[in-house]
Amino acid sequence: MSNDGYYSRKKEVAPLESAFNDLLRAYRLEGKFKEKSLVHDWPGIVGKTIADRTTSVFIRDKKLFVKLSSGPIKKELLMNKSKVLTLIDEKYGVGVIQDLVCT
Repeated sequence: MSNDGYYSRKKEVAPLESAFNDLLRAYRLEGKFKEKSLVHDWPGIVGKTIADRTTSVFIRDKKLFVKLSSGPIKKELLMNKSKVLTLIDEKYGVGVIQDLVCT
């Protein structure tokens, strides 16, 4: 280690979550990380029944696209669209997803 502090460590200790969030913020990746987390957590948000009939989930232009293999499940999801969007806003923050599109 040199005396100029180039290789020295910071004296304050940051929790891992805080340091990770600071890193995401520094590289401007917070939004993408939340989107990827949402796609990964889709079964936990909607439950096993809908997740089993979901063939693909992706996000484009703040719209969540969900492809379902069951017509009745698609209709049920569209009827409860506002509830699903509210759950997403509560878990991932407002503005991550603005609309839900079921195909």
